[in-house]
Amino acid sequence: MDHVYQTPMTRRDVLQKTACGFGGLALAGLCAENTATAGKKSSSLQSIKEPHHPPRAKRIIFLFMQGGPSQVDTFDYKPALEANHGKSFTFNDARTIAKTGKRGTSQHVMKSPWEFRQYGESGRAASDLFPETASHMDDLTFVHSMHTDGVAHGPATLFLHCGSTNFVRPSFGSWVNYGLGSENENLPGFVSLSPSTGNGGPRNYGNAFLPAIYQGTAIGNASKAIKEATLRNLSNANLSPTQQRRQLEFLQNLNQEQLGSHSQNSELEAVINSFELAWRMQNNVPDVLDLNQETKETLDMYGIGDKETDDYGRQCLMARRLCESGVRFIQVNYGDNSANPAWDQHSNLPRHEQHARAVDKPIGALLQDLKQRGLLEDTIVWWSGEFGRTPYSQSNGTGRDHNPGGFTTWLAGDCLKSGLSYGSTDELGSTAVENKVHMHDLHATLLHLLGLDHEKLTYRYAGRNFRLTDVHGHVVEPIIS
Repeated sequence: MDHVYQTPMTRRDVLQKTACGFGGLALAGLCAENTATAGKKSSSLQSIKEPHHPPRAKRIIFLFMQGGPSQVDTFDYKPALEANHGKSFTFNDARTIAKTGKRGTSQHVMKSPWEFRQYGESGRAASDLFPETASHMDDLTFVHSMHTDGVAHGPATLFLHCGSTNFVRPSFGSWVNYGLGSENENLPGFVSLSPSTGNGGPRNYGNAFLPAIYQGTAIGNASKAIKEATLRNLSNANLSPTQQRRQLEFLQNLNQEQLGSHSQNSELEAVINSFELAWRMQNNVPDVLDLNQETKETLDMYGIGDKETDDYGRQCLMARRLCESGVRFIQVNYGDNSANPAWDQHSNLPRHEQHARAVDKPIGALLQDLKQRGLLEDTIVWWSGEFGRTPYSQSNGTGRDHNPGGFTTWLAGDCLKSGLSYGSTDELGSTAVENKVHMHDLHATLLHLLGLDHEKLTYRYAGRNFRLTDVHGHVVEPIIS
């Protein structure tokens, strides 16, 4: 039997390897805590990258309405619902089949409790839930024929964010960050404001198998007011800037030496970059998130200071400031951490009014602010829930069930055909029937507008190439200007 001779380890080798081992224990924690802020422009991983084709927009602000607002009570006007209120119709939607195991279930349709009115030169209708948003009707592009995967909140929310109902996959914002890099070396490329800890939680802004520096940076969470949210460990009151800089340089030299012998360690590289980014963020993030720099007129426009609109108003104004500062993907979350979040009205449908009052004025202000500052020229605003609601009643006529088969999303931005309503659901608003747009198609379209080909934006993992849209998705050309 052959024996392999190994050179004995010297005392220096032992110290070096064990020291790195102890450092590795600390580094593991730092990877988990700090890679969320990774986004260094000068990094080989996070530098600005060439798009696949000329982009029509540079960034996205995603207004996520957690829980699934009802399309037939907001932006998808269906006169047939009112005409047939209380009558029985047969439905074959995915939610009913999943719950009963039967097709062709009879249900009683329910009209909307809210009046619909026409707005703008386009004359498109919106309910009284969203008058401020509807005042910008001619700047909006509606897709009324959305459909998606997942009949429950968890799977559908993951699919909205990651293109998969159950597998761990990178989030949309992480794919954008990976494909384009950061516009601002002093800020993360992807920020999520007040995300929920439920229904996917961190996976909704996670990097999955992409290099760790593409993970989103969460500011606050849905359990607390955004004005109380801070980025932990952003400042050091015990050391002067000069001392901190010397400390950072020493640490980075050690990390770079360690990286030299582990060149494929993306988490280590992410931590190195996040340390440098954190140093620069100390001098930039406080200013970006400081809403006191805004005029009273601007604060009032967003509803900041009013109990109902203060929280989401602050989020929307932060989004505009992050947008101005070059953050690629900003998610503005409206929801909570419960199993049945925000817009999930299986009963007590009138609670939609409470949620609409909280977000409508801030959203209208955001659209106005972006437009008057010229930011809609290269920014996309995307409003959506994870699915819609059924046109038939639930809980003795007090609410609506989940509906992934047909719902509405809207977009705004100069790269889109404003004043357009694309696609439609059936006469009752239950199922997408005309010019159907799957969530994969919407993902593909948004990437396309940013200059990214969804079929080319891939990452090799576990022996094959992965992409956000899996093997699906088509660009919805008719909505592009």
